[in-house]
Amino acid sequence: MPDTKQILLDFSAMAGVAGAESEPVKYAAGLLEKFGKVRHTALGGVLCTVSGPKEGKPHLLLDAHIDEIGMVVTFVGDNGFLRVTNIGGIDRRALMASPVSVHTQSGRVTGVVCSTPPHLTDSASAKKNPKLDELYIDIGFSKEEAEKRVSPGDRVTLLSPSGELLGGIVSGKALDDRAGCAALLKALELLDGCDLDMGLTVLFSSMEEVGGMGAKTAAYTVNPTHAIAVDVSFAFTPDAKPEKCGILGKGPMVGFAPILAADISRELCVLAEQNDIPYQKEVMGGRTGTNADNIAVSRNGVRTGLISIPQKYMHMPVESVSVCDVENTAKLLAAYIKKLGGREV
Repeated sequence: MPDTKQILLDFSAMAGVAGAESEPVKYAAGLLEKFGKVRHTALGGVLCTVSGPKEGKPHLLLDAHIDEIGMVVTFVGDNGFLRVTNIGGIDRRALMASPVSVHTQSGRVTGVVCSTPPHLTDSASAKKNPKLDELYIDIGFSKEEAEKRVSPGDRVTLLSPSGELLGGIVSGKALDDRAGCAALLKALELLDGCDLDMGLTVLFSSMEEVGGMGAKTAAYTVNPTHAIAVDVSFAFTPDAKPEKCGILGKGPMVGFAPILAADISRELCVLAEQNDIPYQKEVMGGRTGTNADNIAVSRNGVRTGLISIPQKYMHMPVESVSVCDVENTAKLLAAYIKKLGGREV
C-alpha cells in the first residue's frame, strides 16, 4: 500500500468524470484486493467485501465517491473547435484560458479553453463570466482532423498537475472525493489482521457528482444495517464564512443532520475523544448533499453517519487537503468499526 500522500497524488492525476470512472476504479480495485473480494457495480463503481454478513451482527457499508466533476464534448464545429457542457458543478470561473485534456477512445488530446485577449475585449465583455455553452475548446485541428480524434460524448478534464504545498497539504483536482477513498483504504490498512465479528463492505461509488446513483444502487445491493459516508466539506479560507467551514488540519468533521443517525454522530465524537483523534462538528439543518442522503433511505432505511474531510477550493482544479486529516479520518473509522463489531442487531 502506498503512503497516504502518494495515494492522494496518484488519485488526483487520474481522470474519472462521472459516468466514466474506469481509470481510478481500476487503481482502487488493485489496492482493495488485499483486503477482500472485489467486484464492480453495474454503474461503474467498485465494491470490496472485507467481511461477509454475519447472522445477528451489524453489517457496515463504508462509502466514498470516486467520480469527479468535468465536462463532455457536445459538438465539433466547422472550424474544429469543440463545444462542451458540464458534468457536475464545475465552476466557470476556473475555465477561461485553462489547458484541458479530452479523453478519447484512442487516448488523451490536449486542448485549451479559448479566451479573448484583453487587447480585443471591450469593458462590458471583460466583466462577463461566459456560460459554458458560450465557450470553445481549441485542440489545434481543422474540423476534419478533429473529428478523427474526438467525438461527442468524450469527457474533458482540466489539465491540473497535483502537487504538495507546505504544511503537509496536497493540492490538485478530484480530491473531492478521492481523499475520502484514500481514507477508506488507510482505515482498512489499520484493520488488517483484525478478526471482525461483523459484516464490512467498502464502496467506491460512481456518479455522486450528478445525483448519487452509484451509492444508491450499491447500497440496495449490499443491504447493510449501518453505513458511514466519507466525503469532503469546506475548509476555511479568508473569503469564506467561518461558521460554514471547518479548519484544515484540525481533524475530520463529524456530521449532524436530520437524515443522519444521531447516535452514530455522537459515538464518533466520543471515540475521537477517547482515542485522542482531533475532530470537528458539521451541523446541517436538512440534507447533507452527500451520498449519505441516498444510502440512508435505501430499502427499509440504513442508520447512516457522515465524516467529512476539510478541503479548500472545492470543485476547483486546486482542491487542497491535509494528509493528517485524511489519516485521522482513517483512525476514526477504524475505531468505530472495532466498537461496532462487538454489538448485536
